[in-house]
Amino acid sequence: MAPRLQLEKAAWKWAETVKPEDITHEHIELAYRIAVPACKRGTCRRNCKGNPNCLVGIGEQSWLGEIDENAFHSIDDPNSERRDKNTFVGLTNLGATCYVNTFLQVWFHNLDLRRALYLFQNSRAEGHNTDSDYEPRTICEHLQYLFALLQNSNRRYIDPSGLVKALGLDTGQQQDAQEFSKLFLSLLEDTLSKQKDPNLQNVIQQQFCGQFSYVTVCNKCGRESPLPSRFYELELNIQGHKNLTECVTEFLKEEKLEGDNRYYCESCQSKQNATRRIKLQSLPRTLNFQLMRFVFDRRVAYFINYQTSYHIFYRHLNNFFLIFLCFYRQSGHKKKLNTFISFPEVLDMGPFLEGKEEECTYELSAVLIHRGVSAYSGHYIAHVRDAHTNDWYKFNDEEIEKMEGKKLQLGIEEDIAETAKSQTRKPKCSKGYHCSRNAYMLVYKRQTEEIEQTETIIEVPAFLQKLVDQDNKKFEEWCNEMADMRKQSVDKGKAKHEEVKELYELLPTEDGLSYEFVPLEWLKKWLDDSTSIKEIDNSQFLCSHGKLHPDKIGDVKRISSKAADLLFSRYGGVSRLGQSSLCRDCVTQRCRVIRLKNQLNEDYREVMNLVKSSLKSEESGFWIGKASLRSWRQLALDQLEEDEEETKHNNSKINGEKSSSAGAKADGVKGDNEDRDGEEMKNFNEDILCYHGGLNILENDRRVVSAEVWNKLRMYFPRAPEFTQNNEACQQCMRLEREGKENEALNRMMANEQKSSLLNLFQEKNRPTLQKWPQETDVLYIVPHYFVDEWRKFIRRPAKSNPVSNVGNSLLLCPHGGFMFTYDSMLQGDAQHIALLWPAEWEVISKMFLVDQAISICQIRDKTQDNGIVQYQTHPDLCRECREGFIFQQQRDMREYAQATVYVRKVIDKKRESAPEFSVSGSDVEDEREEPKMDGEKDPDFSQSEVGAKRQKLNESASLSMAPVTTASKSGIRRSTRHRKLRGEKALIVSANQTLKELKIQIMHAFSVAPFDQNLSIDGRCLTDDSATLGSLGVIPESIICLKADEPIADYAAMDDVYQVCMPEEGFKGTGLLGH
Repeated sequence: MAPRLQLEKAAWKWAETVKPEDITHEHIELAYRIAVPACKRGTCRRNCKGNPNCLVGIGEQSWLGEIDENAFHSIDDPNSERRDKNTFVGLTNLGATCYVNTFLQVWFHNLDLRRALYLFQNSRAEGHNTDSDYEPRTICEHLQYLFALLQNSNRRYIDPSGLVKALGLDTGQQQDAQEFSKLFLSLLEDTLSKQKDPNLQNVIQQQFCGQFSYVTVCNKCGRESPLPSRFYELELNIQGHKNLTECVTEFLKEEKLEGDNRYYCESCQSKQNATRRIKLQSLPRTLNFQLMRFVFDRRVAYFINYQTSYHIFYRHLNNFFLIFLCFYRQSGHKKKLNTFISFPEVLDMGPFLEGKEEECTYELSAVLIHRGVSAYSGHYIAHVRDAHTNDWYKFNDEEIEKMEGKKLQLGIEEDIAETAKSQTRKPKCSKGYHCSRNAYMLVYKRQTEEIEQTETIIEVPAFLQKLVDQDNKKFEEWCNEMADMRKQSVDKGKAKHEEVKELYELLPTEDGLSYEFVPLEWLKKWLDDSTSIKEIDNSQFLCSHGKLHPDKIGDVKRISSKAADLLFSRYGGVSRLGQSSLCRDCVTQRCRVIRLKNQLNEDYREVMNLVKSSLKSEESGFWIGKASLRSWRQLALDQLEEDEEETKHNNSKINGEKSSSAGAKADGVKGDNEDRDGEEMKNFNEDILCYHGGLNILENDRRVVSAEVWNKLRMYFPRAPEFTQNNEACQQCMRLEREGKENEALNRMMANEQKSSLLNLFQEKNRPTLQKWPQETDVLYIVPHYFVDEWRKFIRRPAKSNPVSNVGNSLLLCPHGGFMFTYDSMLQGDAQHIALLWPAEWEVISKMFLVDQAISICQIRDKTQDNGIVQYQTHPDLCRECREGFIFQQQRDMREYAQATVYVRKVIDKKRESAPEFSVSGSDVEDEREEPKMDGEKDPDFSQSEVGAKRQKLNESASLSMAPVTTASKSGIRRSTRHRKLRGEKALIVSANQTLKELKIQIMHAFSVAPFDQNLSIDGRCLTDDSATLGSLGVIPESIICLKADEPIADYAAMDDVYQVCMPEEGFKGTGLLGH
């Protein structure tokens, strides 16, 4: 089928040769494309919107072809949610809780822990009535119920939201998995320690707790100072190491204490050189190795050194790590170390154990993996060995995959960590070893000579099994419900299929038979089973005459009357459109417009030739605007297009109602005349109209044309304003013009008189100043600077400006009539509000202008004293209460601003500073840094005054300057108040309530300097508190903030982590893991 535009053109081609009055019914059917051939199936890819007879591609394909029952529903097979035989149960990822799921699966496969947890006394579960849902309350109850479901549930995966909610975890934020493991086991141990069963009390210690001693040996006397401690996992530094053995060796490495780090020996009673090391005393049944892949660093570099005394101290005070971690989150950022580490399937810990002979051979039972290169994103999974079959499984939230054979297969997890910069090849591993760059925790189980079969079989207690059976029953009911819904959808689809096959065959109409029009979109929805079918509504396709609009023919389809009767009887509808709905009026109007468009070029040439010829002496012409004459062809095209749109139906209009634009045209152009200045002309000949709707008095903007020309133009603009040559110009405009010329002459006379009387004030010469009080007078008068500015504008352009009639000194007074400024404030910031006058000038102003209140300032000398003490007194007197409130309001505005501008000026330090050493507070180091000099330091705009936190008391002798202002120099020339930006300076939009951390993020985007590399200061005062607001730090509008950047980091790939951390990490603060 031809494209839509070709069909449109062919439908109206006859209008070029047929006059509007000669239109027949055949022409109307051509306009509505009644005779366009219908498309056959297979010939069109999609439906032809330009052809009302095309019924192909509207959604019938899915009903007329092969029927697939699955197409009749969107419900998955409920059996796909059923647990397969001899498989494990997965856990739902609630958003970013994959780190929780991995540990839950590892702990579930710890048979001793699961067996002990089933012994937990749970009176609520034992006495639960199965008529209601069981809701655990404590952490142990949640974990106990979760383990029972993981063991005997019929579901493919279960929802751990109960436990996650009880812990108070944020499901949308990924947390540190290692920290979660520590806190959860600590919480579980504390809860189980309150049980009466001793095996249950100590199960965490029996499974995970080992002992070591922190031993310091004096080099002089040889005295050993052991400090015993417990551990639940060994945290190993992996940087610079290739295998697990090297990591453990470094963990136990001897450290020398010399120089300032010498050890105080109790025997020697003095500081002596010494050595320190960790000695492993005993190992637990389950040995956890935490590979420290996630490190904190303020410069996104490696700061952790496990050979320091801090490393040992952590093992003595287990909670110190958590305290340190919470602090460092406020100033540091995490980074992942993608270092390959190899580890054995069987690990002999005998060489590392001190003195005791016990079984030290461990077998790998679980590997926890973090996918991704960033510490702030990625995904956690777990590889766990089944203790019953020794098969390896990969636990990936809901998905569980059994590994082939009996060996661990890390698969593609190691390929995901590859970055563009670091394409390190995976090293080859020996037999019995595995290699990983993503493993962050290794779990080893102590080997025993014989494991009885009964030890690997754990029965769920009866009271828990009853709860599991209840959940399985609910699951089976859900499966049956879903199966019934699927069956209902299939039955409904089959019935719809029979209906469509029956009706679709009846849709095409035959020549000579009656037909109707129905909406195309309704037909599509009728064939789309996923949408609810509404009644047929043709009202949106009606023209202003209540019939089918010709331009809407592409949105409807022509179907047989028999099919239409069936559709309307089944689904109902309004505004049925039959053969009589073809609109003759709309077709006639379109025909007229098309003919005028075709005739326009010819008429344009004729009109322009006729305009060149002059009028005959006895011929009366018509006024036409010169602008209209130049652009009448384009205006005619616009008018014809508007005429085409005039009768189109709009969904927001009632049938027969004209559009707003068409209505405005019908009412003439008078309504838009007032806004005509400076706007593009929209209506022909409107440029000769005045504001009163009469003929414009400006004859240069119009000319006379002949009646022949005017009649040609009237064909295109029947509503254009018409003025014959004999029409007079608007009398109101002529009277206003005469009055305007008279007023202009009076204003010029007034301006000349005022200028000659106040020449020095106009020219700003010989002006008095407060800085150097004039000798010849003791009194100066004050007026608002606004009055002087407006008066000078009038003097310069008396014809364009209105004369100034009054002074308006009340602007400088408070509501009580008191003066608002002190002598000292007028020397500073308030000088921009006032102008000083000589007494002679004040006398002239008092005669020429209305003065509401005289304001003066007097110089009073104490003649009895020889020390020359001078005081200044204003009249009216200063209102101290209002002045104090004014100052307080200014200060508050400076602290409560929004969308203000500050300037950040980057400072280049000539000598490179070394990076500060790690300390508990970075502010001490920053305070010691010397601020470098800069070129713009002597810039007067650079000096700023710090706004005090408390309300200032009024002091007549104290100056007040709240912002950069205009001041008067000795020569009387006023300086500009606009800030002059220097090179290397950028303006930022900030608010008083945003934090310094958020400002640093803005600076990072503006200067490409990471927040931890930024050293910010104002007037030599360092800004260090990232959590403080800019208002509390004294950052006010127009402030200039100095930025000194540290040396940029070399690892640019780590910048991805920086951009993801815009706010400090909260960790598990506020969750149940920390006792909240």
